[in-house]
Order: sequence, then C-alpha cells, then structure tokens
Amino acid sequence: MRIFFVTATVLAIALSGCSSEVSPKTEAIAQDQFFANLSSHCGKGYQGKLVSTDEVDADMANSMMQMKVGPCSDTEIRIPFHVDDNQSRTWVITRTDQGLRLKHRHGHKDGTEDTVSQYGGDTAAPGTASRQEFPVDQFSIDMFNKEGLTASVTNVWAVGITPDIYAYELRRENRHFRVEFDLNNPIGNIPDPW
Repeated sequence: MRIFFVTATVLAIALSGCSSEVSPKTEAIAQDQFFANLSSHCGKGYQGKLVSTDEVDADMANSMMQMKVGPCSDTEIRIPFHVDDNQSRTWVITRTDQGLRLKHRHGHKDGTEDTVSQYGGDTAAPGTASRQEFPVDQFSIDMFNKEGLTASVTNVWAVGITPDIYAYELRRENRHFRVEFDLNNPIGNIPDPW
C-alpha cells in the first residue's frame, strides 16, 4: 500500500508540471497589464523610426514618424500613426471577451474610410505585459483576398511596450516591418487625423 501511495504521489507531482495550458485568469492578467501599460501613455505623443531593414520599406527609412496615444477608454485605445505628412493610419487596440484585438483604420483626408481598412486580428495566446501578438483574422483574410493583397493573408502583427520603447511590428514569410518610438521624450502638438 505504501509503494502505491508513493508512486501515485510522484506521478501526480510529475503530471502537474506537464500542463501547457494557460488559465484564463493568467491570460487576462498579462493582457490587463499590457493594456494598463499602454493606457499610462494616453494623451502623449512620441517620435519614432523604422528599425527593420526590408528593402520594400527603404523609402520610409528617413521619414519622420510620430504617434499619439489616445483617445483612450477602459475598452479601447486609439493610436494615430503619422509618417511625414501622411496621417491616414490609426492603430486601434480593443479589449474583447476573449482577449485583445488590434485593428488598422485607414482614412482619407476628408475623414472617409479607405477600402482597405479595419484589418487586423485577435490575440491567440496570453502574451505578456510587454508584448502582444495578433494573428490575421478571417475578416482581414477575406478583405485582402478581395483586394488582391494575398501576401497579407498570413500576417501577424505585434505591439510591444517597455518603459523605454513602444514598438509596432508586422511579420509574415519574407516580410518584417518594425517601428520603435522613444517613450523617454514625449512630444506635443500631434494633431488627431479625424
């Protein structure tokens, strides 16, 4: 009987370390911390730069890049992203019942939305307080196919935030785009795009 008890105890301890699932509570904590870290910058703007080296982005290497965190609410953070005089891009991070969502809003100068807009994805993993990844969602895949942007159907976007840097990243096979913003030096007077 004693051997059975010891064997069962050892087996239970060994199996307790084998679970690769993350509890919903752990996932929510990491995503809540990430959202709070980002929210702490609401109302501030920052200067950024391209740090990836894909040839297709060479014309952006010397561009002036700025972002502004906000407007913000308990469930959504909008981040307008300006490249030189182009103010057409806004990253939108939203809380959902399942995690976090990243969408890209593209607009025209008159405020109307572009045909290619609202693409992005939802978190599929807990991530961390400093990084969340967003695999492309079905809505975006359908839109990319419709618009002839088939290379984008495997996109994975990521947003990172540390005490010093906010980073936005896009990855897929043979493609890497990453911009980083210096959070140590806030700047002002970044207009809202609409």
